[in-house]
Amino acid sequence: MPDSGETVFTDVQTGSREAFALPVESPNFTRRIMEQIGLQFERPNPVDLLSRLDLAASPAGLTRVAFRRGQGQATGAAAGRIGQLLQQARRELAEYLGGDRTFFTVPVDLSRVPDFDRAALQLASRIPYGEVRTYKWIAERLGKPDAARAVGGAMAANPVPLIIPCHRVVKTDGGLGGYSFGLIQKEALLDLERRTAPYIGCASTRIFCRKGCVHERRVREGGRIHFASGADAEASGYRACKVCRPA
Repeated sequence: MPDSGETVFTDVQTGSREAFALPVESPNFTRRIMEQIGLQFERPNPVDLLSRLDLAASPAGLTRVAFRRGQGQATGAAAGRIGQLLQQARRELAEYLGGDRTFFTVPVDLSRVPDFDRAALQLASRIPYGEVRTYKWIAERLGKPDAARAVGGAMAANPVPLIIPCHRVVKTDGGLGGYSFGLIQKEALLDLERRTAPYIGCASTRIFCRKGCVHERRVREGGRIHFASGADAEASGYRACKVCRPA
């Protein structure tokens, strides 16, 4: 991710999409564990997360997305550039958690994050919506194949969860790994992304967008074509939107 604080979303050059699909067993992992110890499982509604999030920003971008576990009050409103960034972040987070957005445009400020952690978070920010990668995968691409544990530490210390999707980073054996918001929330987020088509095509213009793009929202319901990947859209004869650049 550049030092300017903007989250970068580019396609990762990997093998087939299937190779990085969500682990088959992960959506039921938490449920099985809880049932084994006699607890009732209730999947959280991702939208409920929004009221529990505390946000902070600098003039360069968002600096914190924290989950408020107690009954404390949310942080107050801010003015000027910081206030605008916080409003943009809350709007985009609400759309994401509601299944109406698959990418973020609000800039982030990682200037206080250590170099290794920042590099790991840059890679995590590029994991496509609805897919996962492993701690080891990130470590190998950083040129440190034995640093999977350090990558896990970087994900745990991610100052802007959701915006930088560390919930898409899992264990090599298919386990969920950790998550600062808790494993139940991590599972809920992965399930949300599994059920949401990330790309929308317009049948009349033959252009496809990321869900949440301003142009995608202008497409009438009868002309909306859902695609699981940019490759699927292009194979169907659709061109990538020049605004959200989905391909």
